[in-house]
Amino acid sequence: MTSTIAAKSKQLPPGVYVPVVSLYKNTPRQDIDVDAAYKHFTQLIRGGVHGVVLAGTNAEAVLLSPSDRQELIRIARKAATDLGVLNYPLVAGISGQSTNESIQLAEDAAQAGAGWALLLPPSYWAKAVTKDVILSFYREVADLSPIPVVIYSFPGVTNGVDISSDVMSELAHHPNIIGTKLTCGNAGKVTRLSHQYTPQQFSVYAGSSDWLLPCLIGGGVGCVTGMGNVFPKSTSRLYNLWAVGKTEEARKLQGLVAEAEKVCKEGIALTKYAAWYFIGRDLGIDEKVYYPRKPYFPVNKDRQEWAVKAMEELASYEKTLPDVVDV
Repeated sequence: MTSTIAAKSKQLPPGVYVPVVSLYKNTPRQDIDVDAAYKHFTQLIRGGVHGVVLAGTNAEAVLLSPSDRQELIRIARKAATDLGVLNYPLVAGISGQSTNESIQLAEDAAQAGAGWALLLPPSYWAKAVTKDVILSFYREVADLSPIPVVIYSFPGVTNGVDISSDVMSELAHHPNIIGTKLTCGNAGKVTRLSHQYTPQQFSVYAGSSDWLLPCLIGGGVGCVTGMGNVFPKSTSRLYNLWAVGKTEEARKLQGLVAEAEKVCKEGIALTKYAAWYFIGRDLGIDEKVYYPRKPYFPVNKDRQEWAVKAMEELASYEKTLPDVVDV
C-alpha cells in the first residue's frame, strides 16, 4: 500500500548520476587538478548524464580534505554553468563518522553549490551501529542539513553495516530525507520501497548501471554509476530509452552496459584507468592525473588490457552517439 506521507519539497530528478572520479596533479602531494577536473566534468555533462555526485566512493572521498570537496563542487558548478545548464543537479557526499562531521560537510557542500547530499551510515565501530543509531544519525543530520539527504547503502565500504528496507521506510517519513542509492545491489529493497512510496515521496536509485533496467522495472527512478565516467552517453541513453518506452532497445543496451560495468566493479583504480583511456586521453590529459591518490597504486598492464578488451564493444557504441549538451 502506498504511504500517505507528503511529497518531498525538493526531489532529486530521475536519471543517471555519475560519482565523478577525482583527478590529481602529478606531484608528491597530488593536489586537485582543477583544469583536468573541469574538462572531465564538461565531457560528462555534454554526454548527457543527468547529474553528478561529488565526493562519493569513486571520488576517493575518504582521501579528500574538506577543502578538496568544496573545490570539486565549485568546479562542477562552473562547468555546468559554462555549458548553459544553470540548474544542473549536483549531489555531494557528506559521509562522516560522526553526526557533527556530517552536518558540517552538508553545510560546506551547500555553500559550495551542491543541491543534494549523499550519506553513508557511520561504520567505524560496526558492532555499535544499531538500528537506533542509524535512525538517530540520519534524522539528526537531516534536521540540520541545508540540502536534502539521500541514504547511501554500501556495506562494502561500511564494515558490513547495511540498512534494511524497513529502516529506510522509517527514515522516508523525514521531510528532508528524499531517497536512497542502493550499492548493496538488493533488488528486493527497490520493490519493497517503491511499493510503499511514490518517487515523489521517496526515490530509489540503483548503485550501478548493470542493473539499471531491473531497478526501473521494479519501480526505481535511475542509478548512480561509476561507469558514467567512462561512457556517459551510453549510460544516460539507457535511461532515456526506458523513459520514452523503447523497452526492447533498452534491454539490448543494458546487456552491453552490464558487460562493461564488470570492469568498474573491480575497483576505483581500474575505473579511473578506463576513464582516462576512453575519455581523458582524448582530452589531452596525462594518464598519471587519473592515478589513485597515494598510498594506493594504479593497476598493472595486464589489468589495463583486460579492461579495454572487456569494454571495447560498448566503446564502439559510444562513438556512434552525439553529444546531448552542445558547447
